Amino acid sequence: MDDIVAYQPRAHSLRLETKTGAGDFAYLDFGPGERPVDAVFLHANGFNARTYRTILAPLASDLRILALDLRGHGRTRAPAAPEGRNTWLDLGQDLDVFLETLDLKTVVLAGHSMGGTLSLFAAADLPERVRALALFDPVVLPPERGAGEPANSPLVHGASRRRRHFDSRGAAVQSYRGRGAFTTWTEPMLVDYVEDGFKDLADGTVELACAPEWEVSNYLAQAHDPWEAFARSRCPITILRAETASTCNVDSRIDQLTADGRISIETIPGTTHFLPMERPDLVRATLRKVIEA
Repeated sequence: MDDIVAYQPRAHSLRLETKTGAGDFAYLDFGPGERPVDAVFLHANGFNARTYRTILAPLASDLRILALDLRGHGRTRAPAAPEGRNTWLDLGQDLDVFLETLDLKTVVLAGHSMGGTLSLFAAADLPERVRALALFDPVVLPPERGAGEPANSPLVHGASRRRRHFDSRGAAVQSYRGRGAFTTWTEPMLVDYVEDGFKDLADGTVELACAPEWEVSNYLAQAHDPWEAFARSRCPITILRAETASTCNVDSRIDQLTADGRISIETIPGTTHFLPMERPDLVRATLRKVIEA
C-alpha cells in the first residue's frame, strides 16, 4: 500500500483545438513511458484524473494508462461556459480530438460515471482507435426519459451550493473528511482529489477547479443519446454498475444490449455510484482483464 500511495504519474499538458474552444488539456501518464498507451481513463463530473491515482497506480508496473482532466475540471485550462449547453457532445469532441492528436490507436477507454459515457461516445465516433471499453457506473438515462436532472434535484441543489473557496487545500481536506460523498474514501484518495480539484489564487487561498455552475450544467445537459452510441459502437463493452443509486439505467433494454455477448453488464453488490472508490480492487482487475483480452 505504501508503494501505491507514493507512486506519482508523469503530468503533461496538451494543446487541443476544438469547436468548443482551444485550451491546454492536462493529463496524467501512468506506467512505462516507452510502452505504447494501453488505456485512457476518464473521471466523473466534478472530479479530476488525480482522484483515481491510487486506483490506477498498481497497474503502472507493466501497463501504460493516461488519465485526462476533462474541460472545466482539474488542471485543464480551456473555456468552460455553461450557458446554452444541452449535451455532453462538447466533452465528447474534446476526447475525440485528444485521441487523434496523440494518434492513439486500438486503445481501451475506461471511465467512471460521466467519463464512462464519454468513452462510449468515442467508441462510436472512432471505432478504429478504440478496441474495448471498461465502464464503471456510466450515466445512461432510461430511453423513455429525454431530459437531464430536474433543476430542483438533490444533485443539482448540492452542486449549486458547493463551497468554492477555502483558505488552503488542507482546510478543504479537513472539511470533506468523512462527510457526504467522501465517507467511504481513503485519505490518500481525498488528498488527491483536493490536490488537482482546486486551483491557487493570488491571495494564497484556493478555489474549486470545477466551478459549481459547470458541474450543474453537466447534470442538466442530457439531450445526447447513449443508446444511439451503443448501437453505433462495435467493440466489446464491459460495464460494472452500482447496486444502490446507480446512474446506469439499462434495465428496460438489458436483454437487447447483452444478447450477442459483445456487451456485458454486472451489478456489484454493496456498491453505490462511487463504485471505483469502494471497490478499487475490482476496478483494477477489470481494467487489466479488458486490456489483456
